[in-house]
Amino acid sequence: YTDTPVPQSPWRHLPIAVSLLSLVLLTIALATPTHDMRIPRNRAVIMLVIDMSQSMRATDVEPNRLKAAAQAATQFAGQLTPGINLGLVGFAGTPYLLVPPTPQHQATIDALKKLDFADSTATGQAIFTALHAIGATAVIGGDNPPPARIVLESDGAENVPLDPNAPQGAFTAARAAKAEGVQISTISFGTPYGTVDYEGATIPVPVDDQTLQKICEITDGQSFHADSLDSLKNVYSTLQRQIGYETVKGDASLAWMLLGAFVMAGAILAGLLLNRRLPA
Repeated sequence: YTDTPVPQSPWRHLPIAVSLLSLVLLTIALATPTHDMRIPRNRAVIMLVIDMSQSMRATDVEPNRLKAAAQAATQFAGQLTPGINLGLVGFAGTPYLLVPPTPQHQATIDALKKLDFADSTATGQAIFTALHAIGATAVIGGDNPPPARIVLESDGAENVPLDPNAPQGAFTAARAAKAEGVQISTISFGTPYGTVDYEGATIPVPVDDQTLQKICEITDGQSFHADSLDSLKNVYSTLQRQIGYETVKGDASLAWMLLGAFVMAGAILAGLLLNRRLPA
């Protein structure tokens, strides 16, 4: 009689290795890991502030700057996260609160269809009007005011008043927004080649980025430039992703726990299959 050695399976250590892996995963789960989650901003306030001055008649962006601006803003309002309070200010020489902040975004969409041209550009007064609307919403919201953002779209420098540092000037308004914790994202819209026909004369109205960029710098906001309807829609899509959601830390321990349990079950099953003895 001769003892014949039983061949050793090259997989015999697999159950131990898998068990160790499951212990590592379960240890990670016990450490309460986190991961980034994007969640909707349900109480945020966004004020669209759109220039309606005569320079917005320019057709360097078809059909003209104002109509293209309204089209892109309409798409933005239609895609905005439900629950966000959206409002609209239209301005030329005088600002108008066309829609107070409301989660009913259709109100803004309807108002955008009615934007019309007027003389002069009072950017600072428009910002102050938006801030007042945000402040009224914050009072209604109670002790914890919601986050707020102003999206300012214009094609040129302010001319009412001429000095942006005047009491009603654009830079003064931007500093007020900064003090209230409201960022201003600006969109300069148009090309260097825009013209308008005004009282029988063709007047060049090149887009002016400098004033809007300075407003952004004051409020720690973002500055964008768009020279076509498509590029403007892309800017609004970027803003929608930024404003409509916020990134928070979420608890990922359950996922690690389930993965560890699954791997442990695999280790037990592998041990049963590899180490069982069948009769001769």
